[in-house]
Formats: sequence, structure tokens, C-alpha cells
Amino acid sequence: MRNASAGGELWKQPLRITAMTLLPLHIAAGGLAMILGYLALAAPKGATLHRRSGLLFVYAMLVMGFSGSILAIQKSWTNANVLGGFMSAYFVVTALTTVRPVSIWTRRLNALALIVAIALFTAEICMGFKALANPGGTIDGAPYFMVFFIATIMLLAAAGDLRLRRRSSPLPPPARLSRHLWRMCFALFIAAGSFFSIRERVAKILPEPLTTPIVRALPIAVVFLAMFYWLWRVRVRGGVMRGLRAAGAGENAAVTP
Repeated sequence: MRNASAGGELWKQPLRITAMTLLPLHIAAGGLAMILGYLALAAPKGATLHRRSGLLFVYAMLVMGFSGSILAIQKSWTNANVLGGFMSAYFVVTALTTVRPVSIWTRRLNALALIVAIALFTAEICMGFKALANPGGTIDGAPYFMVFFIATIMLLAAAGDLRLRRRSSPLPPPARLSRHLWRMCFALFIAAGSFFSIRERVAKILPEPLTTPIVRALPIAVVFLAMFYWLWRVRVRGGVMRGLRAAGAGENAAVTP
């Protein structure tokens, strides 16, 4: 029994080392992603600040997402952050490939993204029904309605990927920017939501008056308000397209969030 106990402790030791290494990286990447994401939202679309902050946002989200998934797996395979990390990576990668020139690599990434989206949707649906069957209607602290909401988003994302795969020509500019905008904004929502939704996390950084539910909800609301505003500009007024042309972005430029 003593040997078995010692063997169990030896097995857990690498996990502890991994957590000690990844947790600071995860926190730093998440904080940086939020700063860069809000900066990209506020910057003139197509300008140098917009493109550079957006590209750095993608990198920060990838680090935050994958490190978060690894850390969450150590707690439970049904932890919401396990899928959340892969979801973050999915949204920023597909948003980035949307505004890149079409190539064999973007086609391959988009094909892989469709598979990932379907897998995430299936996993979220299964977790949602499991949460619904639990007495408290939650699974690892996540309520069933939030799990089903995320599953619905993944279904819409997969449908968009499927439509993109079926097209014989590139998306027209307004459709490209719309796809890019909502995916980048939803990735920012994941980062902001994971921080501002938990009061204990906010209280470690911000003063007490800024930890109330209303104040913590404001940064999350800003993401959606900005997203709908820019989607309106793209679809109705075309202001973003004019801004991109004025900034010299052009059709072949790499526009990031």
C-alpha cells in the first residue's frame, strides 16, 4: 500500500510542475489578450495599430487557450475550460484565415476548423444534457443553459465553415469582414467572460467598487455592442470597407481583428 501511495504521488508530481509553469503563462496571456482585443476594437479599422494589435491578440489567445485547456484537464475532463481553450483557438484562427489571401494552407486550416467546430458542438451538446440531468442543472459549475448557448454558437460557426467550404470563389469583402468581426469578438468575449464573470479574480486586481456585478458586466457588454456596431457598419454603411481602402489595406492585405 505504501508503494502504491508513493507511486501515485510520483504520478501527480509532473502535473503539479506543469500547473506551476503554465498558470502564470495562462494568466499573463489572458490579460494581454484582453488589452490587445479591446485596443483592436477601438483602433481605426485597417490601420497599423489595428492590424498589429489584432495579430498579437491572436497569438495571446492561442497561448491562453491551450494552456487553459491543459490546466483544466488536470482538474476534470468535463471542466468548461477544456473545451473553452480549444474554442478560443478555433475562433481566432478562423477569423485570421478569413482575411488572409486564399491559399492551400488557408483551405486546409478551414477544412480542419470545420471538423473542430463539429467536434466542439457535439461535446457541448453532450455536456449540456449531462448538466440538465444533474440535480443542480450544472456540470463542473457551468449551468446547462450556458452550455447549450455555447453549443448553439458552435453550430452556427460550423454552418459558416460548411458554407465557406462549398464556395467555389472567395467570400465578398463585406461577408469576409463580418465573419472576421464576429469570430474575433466572440474570442474576446471568452477571454473577458472568463475573467470578469468571477468576482474573486477581479478583486485580486481591481478595487472593491469595481467588483460589483454591474461593473463587471460592462466590459463584456462592450464586446457585443462593438461587435454589432461594426457589423452594422460593414453590412449597412460600408464604412469599414472605405476605412480599409483609405488605410491602404487592399484585397491582399492581412487584416486582423
